[in-house]
Amino acid sequence: MIWNKEKKQKIKKLKLKGSLCRFQNPIIVSASRSTDIPAFYSDWFINRLKEGYIKWINPFNGEPHRIYFDKTRLITFWSKNPKPMIEYLDHLDEKGINYYFQYTLNDYRKEKLEQGVPNLDNRIETFIELSEKIGKEKVIWRFDPYILTETSGVDELLKRTEYIGDKLKDYTDKLVFSFADIKDYKKVQNNLRRDSVPYMEFNERTMNEMATGLMQLNKKWKLEIGTCAEKIDLDKYGIVHNKCIDDDLMKQLFYKDAKLMAFLGYELKKADLFDTEEKLVSLKSRNLKDKGQRIACGCIMSKDIGQYNTCPHECVYCYANTSVEMAKKNYKRHRENPNSESIIGE
Repeated sequence: MIWNKEKKQKIKKLKLKGSLCRFQNPIIVSASRSTDIPAFYSDWFINRLKEGYIKWINPFNGEPHRIYFDKTRLITFWSKNPKPMIEYLDHLDEKGINYYFQYTLNDYRKEKLEQGVPNLDNRIETFIELSEKIGKEKVIWRFDPYILTETSGVDELLKRTEYIGDKLKDYTDKLVFSFADIKDYKKVQNNLRRDSVPYMEFNERTMNEMATGLMQLNKKWKLEIGTCAEKIDLDKYGIVHNKCIDDDLMKQLFYKDAKLMAFLGYELKKADLFDTEEKLVSLKSRNLKDKGQRIACGCIMSKDIGQYNTCPHECVYCYANTSVEMAKKNYKRHRENPNSESIIGE
């Protein structure tokens, strides 16, 4: 990010003023696993980016943190409807901030599991618009998670995936999916039972059936397919263990960003006197695994700037919301104070 002298001095004063408050200067920002910032908080996020920091509340102890953006080199956006963010991407480009999107595009219309998301075909159109603007390698399609119900069995989920995949195959390089681990999330169980959703847990047989079907579909798509934080090994189907905050993708797309590469442990230079081109050379081995994620998660470390109970997409299976009502209440607070340091209007 390009900061002028005045902005740097302001950030320094803010850090000193908030010395009793914990602060972080992340190189990589996740925006966000906890809520849909592109869909509902794009204007707030860009304004806070201009201001240079946000206030983030630790959900486990209520402790406030200041997250500063003066060292940020990359943002991973997570969204089910990034359309509101598209108009701001030129600003990010001007500031020299790298980014890519994890775009979740499911189809649970019949089950009414995602009541707050736009129409499926509209979301597909947005995917294509975003891909054409920034490049298909920067827009990753997620069907996340797969959920088994009485009306969405393996065959039906594959049919819905095929419909979407046939439209997106020329606008992305990768499909990422996960199997809903409902038993591991009490709040998800409670939400599904409250809405009388007749869900079933995936087992090894149904996971392999899904993988077989995806392998067959991918003969026409030719995408890279990966699982998100899944222990099961599906290599024989051509399905890898994915990294959503992905250092390999960063090296592929943003290798000219010296500060980002240094964080990853690489430098762009000629390996020896006889090389005619610069190449990424490893400086040192670094363990960048994000220890705050599940064991099977392949992501490298980043700072997530979202907050739980703030996404009004109304996804019944959401692990980040205790209830739809609480999410709506917090979003209303945000709209009443959209220029707040915090996403929840504080």
